[in-house]
Amino acid sequence: MSPGDYNGLSIEGVYILNRLPVIVGFGGINPAGRSSGHHGYRRLVFDQLSTEKKTSTLQSLAALMNCEADAEHILPNTLIRKITDNLFDPAYYRANKQGALNSLSSEPLTFSIRKSQLPESVPSSWTVVPLDDGNVKVTTDQPLDVLFPDGRASKVNSAGQLPSGFNPEALYQSRSHPRGLQLTVFGASDAISSLGIPWEQVRDRVPGDQIAVYASSAMGQLDFNGSAGMLQSALLGKRVSAKNCPLGLAEMTADFVNAYILGSVGATGANVGACATFLYNLRQGISDIRSGQCRVAVIGSSEAPITPEVIEGYRTMGALAEDDPLCKLDGITDGQPDHQRACRPFADNCGFTLAEASQFVILFDDALAVELGAQVHGAVADVYVNADGFKKSIPGPGIGNYLTVGKAMGVVRAILGDDALKHHTYMQAHGTGTPQNRVTESHIFSEMARAYGIKEWPVTAIKAYVGHSLACASGDQIIASLGFWQDGILPGINTIERIAEDVHQDRLNFLLAHQEMAPTDIKATFINSKGFGGNNATAAILSPSVTEAMLQKRHGRNAMATFNRKQEGVKAASAAYDAASMRQETSPIYRFGEGVVEGSDLDVDDQKIAIPGMAQPISLAIDNPFKDMC
Repeated sequence: MSPGDYNGLSIEGVYILNRLPVIVGFGGINPAGRSSGHHGYRRLVFDQLSTEKKTSTLQSLAALMNCEADAEHILPNTLIRKITDNLFDPAYYRANKQGALNSLSSEPLTFSIRKSQLPESVPSSWTVVPLDDGNVKVTTDQPLDVLFPDGRASKVNSAGQLPSGFNPEALYQSRSHPRGLQLTVFGASDAISSLGIPWEQVRDRVPGDQIAVYASSAMGQLDFNGSAGMLQSALLGKRVSAKNCPLGLAEMTADFVNAYILGSVGATGANVGACATFLYNLRQGISDIRSGQCRVAVIGSSEAPITPEVIEGYRTMGALAEDDPLCKLDGITDGQPDHQRACRPFADNCGFTLAEASQFVILFDDALAVELGAQVHGAVADVYVNADGFKKSIPGPGIGNYLTVGKAMGVVRAILGDDALKHHTYMQAHGTGTPQNRVTESHIFSEMARAYGIKEWPVTAIKAYVGHSLACASGDQIIASLGFWQDGILPGINTIERIAEDVHQDRLNFLLAHQEMAPTDIKATFINSKGFGGNNATAAILSPSVTEAMLQKRHGRNAMATFNRKQEGVKAASAAYDAASMRQETSPIYRFGEGVVEGSDLDVDDQKIAIPGMAQPISLAIDNPFKDMC
């Protein structure tokens, strides 16, 4: 057995309890731009970048937005801003008004209509007489219930929209895919392409059943090409498409990655946990890697919730920042709030801001990462998930998040020691921008800082920039954390001037401005997520420098020297993809109908199943998991 082939046994005589899930690739898209190459992160801290990195960030965004690399155009057309009519017109969107028609006299109500427009079930009170011109005359002595076409103006006009001019459906043969799935294709392709290792090389080294994909949306695909079309068509007098129902499902995020991007036959799933969905999927992936069930895990989420119906749903709950309350916060009397400052975590605020995004990370076990010379962006120490217990209100916060934060802090202390936890970590808060969140989440952080003896714990919240992308929210947070370890700038909460009076600040340091420090000063970051229904999750992410030190301790200097040599080529390939993307010379991976294998093509015996196109067969030699009981 070679060192890279351990299976929960040993490497160089050292017993292996757990494989380390190493973050070797990432990609996606959100209101800040493309995630790979740290471009989206750099949009968050743009004002503090070097001239060279500012230029690179603008070039990346210009490639997405199909425009010149002009800061005056690009910067106001990214991040949170006023909703534009490329998604829907917030000043006037379609609605129906119920009404009843009555005759103005004692005579029955009479009207004409095209014969083809008669309802399939003609009311018994109607008398229908054919006319010569293809119409019919209808007479009824009963009031006629009707739906008048109407329009409404949205009371919410801020959202975290993708960069203006970015059109994902034009990048591949999207075939009327819901927008969330279009973002999936782009986001997963970006992560795979930025890996720097050809996916065929990964498939040649790892059996197909040891590559897992866990990804989902929180709400499903809710535009008219998805579930909305299925639910609205009959009311609009249209027909339901055969695609509406299946493409509207939440698990389609993972299904598209398997079927059209990777051709994966491994474990798959769509873990859904409201706003903690990304971390739920990450937890499943790291569990599989640590236990040896898989060696590669692709983790992601996509959400496209900026539709009139979804916005109205959250607004009527009192959850979203409406224009009028925003104006009141700032003393504005002309009804025109600062939409770019709609999300104000831990300040005087009035609701969160919906956003769209797609984020993916790729995990290798540590042995595979070393063997292939993969880039090391960090590692996942653990993800903790806990419910709230009994609740007064299903969307209200509860006690579960105290448990997840406390346990995540405990695992970092166990791995890195007490000093590292106290002085070399920070918190990426859920930070939604609601009055309830600012109080409850800050109390959790303050109590946990007191319990662990932390005095000035840095806290930041990137929803101030990109909004709340629901399932993708913690993915956005992770991507921003990886960017810090590249550039050494912690994003401050720049949409606020002061912390609200009811926010708990004891032992906490809420960053209101960007903070520069050496990337190695932060050894771990915490990603916190609080979801409706009591879906709480907190992840502990280890820094690249900590991860590489752990790799060297486990695999030895000789293996790491070879690893470093291989990594040079991998980094060069990743940089080449990044440069090509900024020249608009790349396109998403979408392999519709390619490489399809039928059951009759398989080579099957009682020890293995060989799949055409895959170098490694699927082993059927399964060990007895209950040998001590049999």
